[in-house]
Order: sequence, then structure tokens, then C-alpha cells
Amino acid sequence: MQEPCDAVEVFAPARLHLGFLDLDGDLGRRFGSLGLTLDGIGTRLTLARARAPHIEPAGAERARRLLATLGERYRSLGPVSLSIDDAVPEHAGLGSGTQLGLAVAAAFAALAGEAIVPRALAPLVERGARSGIGVGAFENGGFLVDGGRGADDAPAPIVARAEFPVDWRVVLILDAGHRGLSGSAEAAAFRDLPPFLASASAELCRLTLLRLLPGLAEADFAAVSDSIGAINARVGDHFAPAQGGRYASPRVGRVLHWLAENGVAGIGQSSWGPTGFALTAGAEAAQRLRADLERRFAGETKLSFRICAGRNRGADIIRRAADAARPARRKIG
Repeated sequence: MQEPCDAVEVFAPARLHLGFLDLDGDLGRRFGSLGLTLDGIGTRLTLARARAPHIEPAGAERARRLLATLGERYRSLGPVSLSIDDAVPEHAGLGSGTQLGLAVAAAFAALAGEAIVPRALAPLVERGARSGIGVGAFENGGFLVDGGRGADDAPAPIVARAEFPVDWRVVLILDAGHRGLSGSAEAAAFRDLPPFLASASAELCRLTLLRLLPGLAEADFAAVSDSIGAINARVGDHFAPAQGGRYASPRVGRVLHWLAENGVAGIGQSSWGPTGFALTAGAEAAQRLRADLERRFAGETKLSFRICAGRNRGADIIRRAADAARPARRKIG
């Protein structure tokens, strides 16, 4: 236990979900996921003791539900205010729901003086039902592999974590005119997908263990980008019946098709999309690629392109006490 405080600031980083390893789970663990924590994009909020409950911005419906649910659990804190200064775009495939839920739950726990254990907080906000990548990104950051959901309701454990090379970059392909599947539509899509062959899962696991992870350990860009591109394409084709093709957004799909034709191997879609991505081996290469894409697709007004680095740490949490001259800072991971 820590001393309770008066306000808590949290920054929860966004993540890319790069694909599943075993959607059928005939070995007893289903899904298994790959993901990368992103730097420079995330959800930033402040939870504080207050005279009356308050949420800013007022229209943040998802935050209002979280505040009501967690307010019951932490009733002894009394009224609180929640201010969301920045947020991961919703339904874009960047983990907005998980990062918001974990950020609010962690802020409540910190305000109450409790230890912050993201795996324990996730079920409180109904996150981590399939993938453990969002929880892992919040806790430790980096490149993550989870071991799939077991028989209980706990989030999938992170079974491998690697530092993402600091020089590498990710060019995000964002589509403001398309929303990825979520909620009941997402659940129905998983239910109706065709069987995922064990041979396909075996190949994805082989690529992960014997090419992707060693490539990260040795900063072998070709090995990592080739592996991620191959895994994402295989999983995207499996999800095609639910999302209308390998990629959910036709606009993003045209960009990714052009990238593939021009020799960019590390491409794909994050989660249900619409966000696409392309890996580059450095910042200058990322800037050149973004400039090329902005020229090539200037007529696609819904598209935008953003450069991110990987983030090799988890959420930032800052506790503030009324009588403290400086805030008490804590980083998860």
C-alpha cells in the first residue's frame, strides 16, 4: 500500500495489434497475439478528488461508464473528477478502449493508495477478453507476444517481450472515414469465422519464434519486417469474410497494396483497422515514405499519415499530493 493522494495523472500508450497466432486454440489456449507499443500517441487523463463528480469533456460516454463502475468499487474515495486531455482515436485499431479503461482503473487504484497491477485491473473494466497485448503495453511496453487465453477469465499472459530498436519507425496510415469492428459486431465476426488450420498456426508460431523474435534481438530489420508482413497478411486473409478483404478500409488497402508493389515488406493492418502501418529502418526513411504517400494519395482526403517510434516502457503515472512540493512519479515497466 502507498499513501493515498489527491490527484493522479496517467499517460497510457497506444499499441499496434499485429496478428493472432492460433484462433482455434486446440492446444488449450486460444488467440495468442503479437503487438507493438507506440510512442507519442496515447490517452492522457487526470483523476482527482472533488466536491462533486465531473467529467471533461462532458460527452465522453465511455469514460462516464468507467467512472460509474469504478466509482462503486472505490466508493470510499468520495466524489472524483476526470479530465481527459488526449485520447487514442476510437475504433481505429490502436487499443483505445483498453488504454482508457486501464488508465482510469490505475488512477482510481493510485488515488486509493493501492498497488497498480494491470492484469488485475483489466477484468474490472472488461478488457483483455482476447488479447493480452493492451495490458502488456500498459504495463511494460515494447514488442509483445501473449500466450493466448486459457480456461479462466484472466488476460492472456505475456510470454515474450523484446525491446523495439530505437532507430526504427512506424508509418501509420489513418482513415478518418472508416471505423473498425467492435462490441457485438466484433463478437459475431469471431463466431462466424471459418476454422483456422493447425498447419497455418504452426507456420505463424514458427515465424514468430525462429525469425521475428531473433530478428528483434539482433536488430535485423529484414527478418522482422518480412515476418510481420507475412503474419499480418495470413491473418488478414482469414478475417477477409468479416471485414470485406485483407484490409478493412479500401482506402488503406490501396495504400498498402502500393507499398507492397514498391518493395515495402513490413506492412499490415492493426487489429480490426482501419489503421494500417509500414515499418521503416530509420527516421529519415520514414519521413521520405510519408512524403511519398502524401504525394501519391493526395486525393484521398480521409487519409493521413503519422510517424511513430516504438515505446519500450509502459504507462506513465504521476501521483500528486496536496502538501507535496513536487509530484510523485511512477512509470509502469
